Amino acid sequence: MHVCALGLDIGRKRVGVAGCDRLGLIASGLTTIKRSSFARDIEQLRHWVEEREITLLVVGLPYTLDGTLGAQAREVQKYARRISRALDLPIEYTDERLSSVEAEELLQGRGVTTSQNKAAIDRQAAALILQRWLDLRWEGVEASARK
Repeated sequence: MHVCALGLDIGRKRVGVAGCDRLGLIASGLTTIKRSSFARDIEQLRHWVEEREITLLVVGLPYTLDGTLGAQAREVQKYARRISRALDLPIEYTDERLSSVEAEELLQGRGVTTSQNKAAIDRQAAALILQRWLDLRWEGVEASARK
């Protein structure tokens, strides 16, 4: 299964960006974009899209703990749709609940000081978001192969 997806953890101040290997098995953090103007954000994303031959955006949606879409999730969707149109790429969403907490714990476990490194947390959260999406895709492939 060949997949070229870019994972995005969209926040008000930064966008964590992750990519995956050519087989679509392993996600890793690529960069964190400090949001400035929309045009500048797109310019930075376009670099990764072209370099990695991206065909799909995977965006983490911050569902509320009860599983509904709150104001923050709607804001993320609005911004993601603008990115999708600007880059002419489809979007798939995945649940990102607690991904930043999990990212921070992972980084602390590796000895990374996270209190001053919010960019590292965003990048790691984007990798977790993309990895969840990849894992769900592979589970679907395996399930249909067992039929």
